[in-house]
Amino acid sequence: MLSPVMQDALNKQLNAEFGSSYLYLSMAAWLENQNLSGMAHWMRLQADEEWDHAMRIFDFIHDRDGRVVLSTIETPLAEWSSVIDVFEASLAHEQKITGQINELVDLALQEKDHAANAFLQWFVSEQVEEEATVKSIVDKLKLAGENGVALFMLDTELGRRTESPNETP
Repeated sequence: MLSPVMQDALNKQLNAEFGSSYLYLSMAAWLENQNLSGMAHWMRLQADEEWDHAMRIFDFIHDRDGRVVLSTIETPLAEWSSVIDVFEASLAHEQKITGQINELVDLALQEKDHAANAFLQWFVSEQVEEEATVKSIVDKLKLAGENGVALFMLDTELGRRTESPNETP
């Protein structure tokens, strides 16, 4: 059974993951409006992935006889100044989520909740991958600069992304 403090913290992260999904969907919409359908596709899949992360937490709370409490999801930003701004915002957001996951791990250890700690280790590994992937895209965008051909090639590359298999923690 979850302690009340662990349950509250997991519910907070659950809602943060839903918020991440909304943010990435908003980024996808902006990219689509810029005629960057490959990048928009990449962000839509990212939104789906974040939704899946939220549902993992949802299921874990229930598996531990906890109570899921959904709260308001803040309206995401809808405008960016450039493509690189979108992906830099994505990287900053992933770094923020990493910090939140690390705080949850610290709390699980403090609460001596070994099941929560084991569950959260999947998220720790996932965040390493998330940050590395987005950082790689930011680096490629910096290399591309104002070169339209390079931007087109990167858009095409990101459009090839396929859904990740839904792994179990």
